[in-house]
Amino acid sequence: MALHGREAELKELAELVDGPEDRSGVVLRGEAGIGKSALVAETAAAASVAGLRVLRTAGAEAEQNLAYAGLHQLLHPVRAGVAELPAPQRDALRTALGLADGSAPSAFLVGLAALTLLAEEAAAKPLLLVAEDVHWLDRASADVLAFVARRIETEPIVVVATLRDGASSPLLDAGLAPMALERLGADEAADLLDAVAPSLAPAVRTRLLTEAAGHPLALTELPLGLADLDGLDPVLPLTERLERTFTARVAGLPAETRTALLVAALNETTSLAETLTATGALLGMEEPPEPGVAPPIDHPAAAPCLRVEPEILAPAVEARLIELSAGTVTFRHPLMRSAIPAAATPTERRRAHLALAEALRDQPDRRAWHQAAATAGPDETVAGELDRTAERARYRGGAAAAIAALEQAARLSEQPHDRTGRLLKAAELAVDSGRRETAERLVHAAKPTSKHHRATASRLLSEFEDGLREDPARVAELAVTAEAVAGEGETGAAMRILWSAAMRCFWTEPGDAARKALLDVADRLPIPDDDPRVVAVTAYVAPFERGAVVIDRLKKLAGATGADPEVDRYLGSAALQVGAFDLAARFSAAAAPGLRAQGRLGLLPRALAVQAWSRARLGDLAAAVPVAAEAARFARETGQPFMYGLATAVQAEIAALRGDHKQAKTLAGEAERAGLAAGARPVLATVQLARGLTNLSEGRFDDAFADLRRLLDPADPAYQLALRAYCVAELTEAAVRSGQTDALRDILAELEPLAKCTPSPALHIGLRYARAVLDPSDALFAEALRADLTGWPAERGRVHLAFGEWLRRQRRVVESRTHLRTARETFDALGMTAWAERARAELRGAGESSPNRGPDAREKLTPHELSIAQLAADGLTNREIGQRLYLSHRTVGTHLHRIFPKLGVSSRADLAGMLKTLEG
Repeated sequence: MALHGREAELKELAELVDGPEDRSGVVLRGEAGIGKSALVAETAAAASVAGLRVLRTAGAEAEQNLAYAGLHQLLHPVRAGVAELPAPQRDALRTALGLADGSAPSAFLVGLAALTLLAEEAAAKPLLLVAEDVHWLDRASADVLAFVARRIETEPIVVVATLRDGASSPLLDAGLAPMALERLGADEAADLLDAVAPSLAPAVRTRLLTEAAGHPLALTELPLGLADLDGLDPVLPLTERLERTFTARVAGLPAETRTALLVAALNETTSLAETLTATGALLGMEEPPEPGVAPPIDHPAAAPCLRVEPEILAPAVEARLIELSAGTVTFRHPLMRSAIPAAATPTERRRAHLALAEALRDQPDRRAWHQAAATAGPDETVAGELDRTAERARYRGGAAAAIAALEQAARLSEQPHDRTGRLLKAAELAVDSGRRETAERLVHAAKPTSKHHRATASRLLSEFEDGLREDPARVAELAVTAEAVAGEGETGAAMRILWSAAMRCFWTEPGDAARKALLDVADRLPIPDDDPRVVAVTAYVAPFERGAVVIDRLKKLAGATGADPEVDRYLGSAALQVGAFDLAARFSAAAAPGLRAQGRLGLLPRALAVQAWSRARLGDLAAAVPVAAEAARFARETGQPFMYGLATAVQAEIAALRGDHKQAKTLAGEAERAGLAAGARPVLATVQLARGLTNLSEGRFDDAFADLRRLLDPADPAYQLALRAYCVAELTEAAVRSGQTDALRDILAELEPLAKCTPSPALHIGLRYARAVLDPSDALFAEALRADLTGWPAERGRVHLAFGEWLRRQRRVVESRTHLRTARETFDALGMTAWAERARAELRGAGESSPNRGPDAREKLTPHELSIAQLAADGLTNREIGQRLYLSHRTVGTHLHRIFPKLGVSSRADLAGMLKTLEG
């Protein structure tokens, strides 16, 4: 039947199919029965005619707790290509789909494998990926599909998904264009009704048009069997009226057909063979035992299984409730599927679930869920089956499915201790997968009573590192909790609580007492002082008081980078806290490859943000640009708003240093919005740093001093204990140029004592600069330049610039030129435009002209392109670059074809030579 009133949508979808390289796809949204599936069917038919291959998946409410069920359905037609994937991707995808044993795969590695597989298939024939009812897709499959959709750039792949109004899905944030479906207009509704039921009596027709109100499913289904107005009940909601219509049509079918329909409605798949087998088991089943008792499936109630043929469903086909084709049974609309179980009695549903469990003996996960659905009261046997189902789901990387299975197992647990243990195990999975609300709900529901369970609950409630949703006083409570947990022999759990509490000292400010309490507990734990966990906790809690010890241990641990990416990650964060930005960049850079290889995209943006922050402070903008962009992208994708804010603030700082003031202000505003609501101090501190740099380079020195001074005010939300001490040079420059030297002296008087506690490179470099600029002399500038500034080129350039400016003011013009030239060349090389222009202006004042700096080749590239170019210059293949950046290798190739003309090169060798020259 032709679609009525959907011409605009059909035109847009046809254009999408004709040129899938231009857009990644659409999400069709609308209420149940609005016509989403009909539009998808038309689009799929048009795609097939246009030469696209159509791959399909559909969410089913009963399948939500089966990890990767939707992905398995989507990829089944192209499963042969899995064998050709790179080994890590192949193993991850095979494990996720239950095709092989292996380590629990990262969802992101599974996503990359799916992307690579689909890109390879699309190279042979363009693809249309159809995902219907994505609100019912299992979470693991939905995450992978969203991952793929975000990365369809130039691939000949298009995604069309359908989503019910009011429902949520990861695909909503995957870059797909929204397409909202409204009800039909009066003329289109009348045309549709006349096409479906041309012989309706005028009064019935008018009433139907009024009651349906342009709802396509109502217009096509309500007229069936309706001879007069008595069949319409205007009091009921439309969807309920439709369900009653379907139920009435079912009631007129033979009893055996009704039984088969109930089984089909409760089955997770469209398999006709499964439906017929379970129907045979149900028809041969004796009366079940008392409600509340779930028998083993070999209970006599499950004997004998009758042979049932497809003809049993013929009456339902004639009633236009289902469609049979190629071994499948499909309901014509989800409302039909939901109406049938709703109309059945609890006993009928229970018997049907038991019959399905009998038919699924070779599929233990699905069987366990049907057994659970047939069990009203505690049953340890079924709970144990669900336990094993959860373990298999976890093993395959399906955290959401495992959590659901454990929750159901807890409901069926016979002993309170087992119930608590299962809920806490589910909470642990929720913590690992970043589902904070779920974890908190499960911990509170567990009601732990034993020492071990209480220790586990305390640890889990403290596991989330940001701590931004809690009162900072919670940090002191965590110190008490950690000590209590350690006292019960749970040293590892105590250490994890301390780490979480220490991280809260970064994002919030708990006060001196809380910091001391944490430090006291850490000191008393029976863990060696050089344990990386202890080093990191100490750095976060006492960055100055213990700075010397931390830096010494970081230097010793630096030789072991690359062994454990998670250890490298938090040592990188520790180094940032104590102002050792060179070490911070080294540790975090070492962490990133391992985290990428393991597919740990939740931790990767944390390492990247630290690397970008440190690189920007060191002046290595070429390295910082792509890293900060990638950190922001992955933080947004993995739902980490505060890490996104921090990475965006670093991007603002970089833009300010490069002289792109408009971009700096825009990014600073965006980062501030991310950090303000929760008071994320590192985000707000970096925002103020970016704004101070922007105002400095624009010559607004009073504003710059006001911006930067906020970092040192304990009452200001931009105050961060450690970071406040690492912008002394910028603060000094703003103060001196705005005539606020007295205020600067007061600030330095507060910071100088910190320098006696710690050898922090950033703090000492800043103080040496401040002393020289505040009370300039040859000796103080010489002292600043004699310091080890290896790896700190921006700071060296800053000292040369200030020294040259002072020498020129002292009329020592010839001497000044040497320092000013060095500053100009340094800042040109680093891309710090405003500072380079200042050096040029000073040189002109010293009687020497400077050639204008042309744009650096790297500045012609986007951050994304720069990442790809640098990796290609390092000798990585397109496939290796794709694995690093979570892109298909074909997308990488397309980017390189764009990059080469931008840079005026024609080969990878030329690219490597150009970038090497620029770095030199």
